[in-house]
Amino acid sequence: MAEPAELAERLAAVQAGIADAAARSGRNAGDITTIVVTKFHPASLVRQLYDLGVRDFGENRHQEAQAKAEELRDLQLRWHFIGQLQSKKARQVREYASAIHSLDRDSVIDALASDTGTLDAFVQLNLTDDPARGGANDGDLEAVVERVLATSGLRLLGVMAVAPVGEEPRRAFERVRAASERVRRIEPAADKISAGMSGDYAAAIAEGATHLRIGSAITGNRPAAG
Repeated sequence: MAEPAELAERLAAVQAGIADAAARSGRNAGDITTIVVTKFHPASLVRQLYDLGVRDFGENRHQEAQAKAEELRDLQLRWHFIGQLQSKKARQVREYASAIHSLDRDSVIDALASDTGTLDAFVQLNLTDDPARGGANDGDLEAVVERVLATSGLRLLGVMAVAPVGEEPRRAFERVRAASERVRRIEPAADKISAGMSGDYAAAIAEGATHLRIGSAITGNRPAAG
């Protein structure tokens, strides 16, 4: 269990960092959504963060996310699924998630189709040459976007990516911004960018990120996986 004072201090420090980065980029910090990534942390930490005003939380493992969503169903939370999604789990994820940030292939997109309710979605772009990494290849981006737009029950918000290890983050996020411009040529309303984590969120903000996925800078060191 995190010490409340330390947790509040870390949250405030990140919020101040976001405000500073936004100001330097001529942006309004209020237009940026901070998603606190709580994977491996207990539901009790989510409650603490809720008491500090946090409403958007990110998880990347379905089983853990599902359990936390059930335990915390008394709270008004927005769960963002940010991990790689298996087609066979897609409909279960729909039941608790407000948004999915990792759409990258037809099978998952098709499995999320629904005639009841709308789920926010980001198309994930793979910024590496490693096909094992999550995300659509750059050359497939438009096709994946078109698939999402043609699928009932999904609302395309924009593009998501993770800066590759070893690449200067600002340069990586420049590529994400360029991908976002391509997406907006197909669907002008899909103008959101999910990018930036604890160590590189300032660079992401400079390149137009609207959704940040921040874990340890707020939550502290992550417990070992259960």
